Amino acid sequence: MPKIDWKKLKDRLWAKKARPFTVLAVLFLVFLVWQIVVRLPGGGPAGGPRGAAVAVEIAAVEKGGIRDVGTFSGTLIPKSYFTVVPKISGRVKELLVDIGDRLTRGQLVAVLEDEEYQQQAIQAEADLGVAKANLDEARSAQEFAQKEYDRAKALHQKGILSDAEIEAAQSAFSTRDARYKVTIAQLANQQAALETAKVRLSYTRIRAAWETGGDARFVGERFVNAGAMLSSNTAILSVIELQPITAVIHVTEKDYFRLKNGQPVVLTSGAFPGRDFAGRVARIAPLLKETSREARVEIGVENADGVLKPGMFVNARIEFVSRTDATIVPTSAIVNRGPLQGVFLADLESKKAVFQPATVGIIEGDRAEIVEPAGLAGYVVTLGHHLLENGTALILPEAASPAAKAAPGDKR
Repeated sequence: MPKIDWKKLKDRLWAKKARPFTVLAVLFLVFLVWQIVVRLPGGGPAGGPRGAAVAVEIAAVEKGGIRDVGTFSGTLIPKSYFTVVPKISGRVKELLVDIGDRLTRGQLVAVLEDEEYQQQAIQAEADLGVAKANLDEARSAQEFAQKEYDRAKALHQKGILSDAEIEAAQSAFSTRDARYKVTIAQLANQQAALETAKVRLSYTRIRAAWETGGDARFVGERFVNAGAMLSSNTAILSVIELQPITAVIHVTEKDYFRLKNGQPVVLTSGAFPGRDFAGRVARIAPLLKETSREARVEIGVENADGVLKPGMFVNARIEFVSRTDATIVPTSAIVNRGPLQGVFLADLESKKAVFQPATVGIIEGDRAEIVEPAGLAGYVVTLGHHLLENGTALILPEAASPAAKAAPGDKR
């Protein structure tokens, strides 16, 4: 009796039983795929699932104003900034201002110890007095030598004095005259030394001075305290100008060529919700940085009440273009079908969708300008257009039925 392979027999029986289940599973998968395909946009005969009507939301095409506004973020910086430094070394005797204090042009802000410089000025003044006395003496000697020389010339003409004697008188006069001129130079030198000593003494009184701009500035930072020993050119404090103030933004090449000096700008800050600050484009950098591909733009803001401070974050709105009688649709109505961009018009009588290729112009928030076609009117689909194709049946909102009896009104 041949031996039975029970394992093979079991596998064959299992395969025969499983075959009906396999066929059913394949048929079920085919049904699912077919359902998915017909429910895709364009899958049915008219674009909807199995050609069924598609429920949509619509909005009227409007006429009105629209603006092309660029929004940029930026930072406030002082209109001008400089540090106050001493021209000489010394110890800070007094510091007369502090952070936030208002300054006027030429105001005294610090005093250095000045005893050494006072002594130098006193010494220079004494040396000047000696030089003046030497000058008086030299002048007297020169005048006496001049008289002796004149008398010698008169006697020489009468033959009373010899040539050697007249030459001796002339030499004595020349010596006295030269010494007189030297003392004049020495006096001038001592006068200059005294002026230098006075100037160095004045450097002990440090002032905040500027040539251009407004008369009012503020102390931004203080770097030293009274009693500190300073060398020349050590920063004592910084001085900033806040009225006006400058906002700095950076723009890409897309917006760079649309900017121009004097262009109005509206600034807002999170610190002052609901408040706008007026400004104007003051300077535009002549280059875009390679690293960021952006250009620096400075905006001047009057800041009359001084509430804007350097370092604050601001947003800037710049209006590039505005239209007063534009054709406007919601941005949600703009769709792409292949290479074409356009909108679906809702035919309220036939309740079908009509795809209209369109050229979009300015986009402002949730509103978009339709440049072409120029005479676009009626209603556009704003929701549900992902299931639409040209000629798809529509299920319109109840509010659209009475609206179909009248043309959409202009909104200006």
